[in-house]
Amino acid sequence: MVATCLHLGGFICGFIGWIGVIVATSTNDWVVTCGYTITTCRKMDELGSKGLWADCVMATGLYHCKPLVDILILPGYVQACRALMIAASVLGLPAIFLLITVLPCIRMGHEPGAAKYRRSQLGGILIILLAMCGVVATIWFPVCAHRETTIMSFGYSLYTGWIGSALCLFGGCVIVCCSGDAQTFGENRFYYASGSSSPTHAKSAHV
Repeated sequence: MVATCLHLGGFICGFIGWIGVIVATSTNDWVVTCGYTITTCRKMDELGSKGLWADCVMATGLYHCKPLVDILILPGYVQACRALMIAASVLGLPAIFLLITVLPCIRMGHEPGAAKYRRSQLGGILIILLAMCGVVATIWFPVCAHRETTIMSFGYSLYTGWIGSALCLFGGCVIVCCSGDAQTFGENRFYYASGSSSPTHAKSAHV
């Protein structure tokens, strides 16, 4: 029962973390840049926001963004971080699907526990790979962006990526390391014996 609860908790953490990675990938508020103080940059309309897909200027009441569409002139770190975040988002699809099929409430015929255990382990490994892609991208991007311009603060997209990657890493490790073994996986259930001549039915359990 404990292994089942841990597996379910790992799945929930991985799913929420994957959503966070997708949000970080699709938004552009990764770092806030400014060549002076924030107050001066606001007055001069030079307070910027930099992300994977656009460079933005946050003027008073307005938000102007310039899409980064010319791949040939983009810095290498931007392209690499794009690839890592896209890979993380895509890896989440098969990982979540595999983990859904091994949840205790899902039954696929008389499938042995060993088969579900293998799918669970594969899903957990994919979640960990997803997390590693997110961790590398969300650390690499601000470090390299700081070499180009002065970073005043981190944006919500970067925080979302960090939190999402951390949740995925935690959830994947729980699934891989704490979900029991192949012999007992998926066998945590209670049932009542039927057809007994005794007036009191015996309760059997697999735990």
